[in-house]
Amino acid sequence: MESHKRSLVKSVSWRFFGLIFTAVTAWLVTGSVKAGLVIGGIDFVMKIGTFYAHERFWQRVRWGLVDPTAVKDGEGI
Repeated sequence: MESHKRSLVKSVSWRFFGLIFTAVTAWLVTGSVKAGLVIGGIDFVMKIGTFYAHERFWQRVRWGLVDPTAVKDGEGI
């Protein structure tokens, strides 16, 4: 199981790249650097929270997990 800190760092790093792509896309669509940065910033804040919640939810779901001690010769991967 991941720590909350690890999930948060993963969320921030993933959204940093998403922020860049969203801001550039919004800038290209609107023609405004300011609008691109505002849209990218709002997107960053909203999606970092949802990604973090999604990661933590899946930490509680046992479905599809394989016990590494029970795996033989690549089975179960």
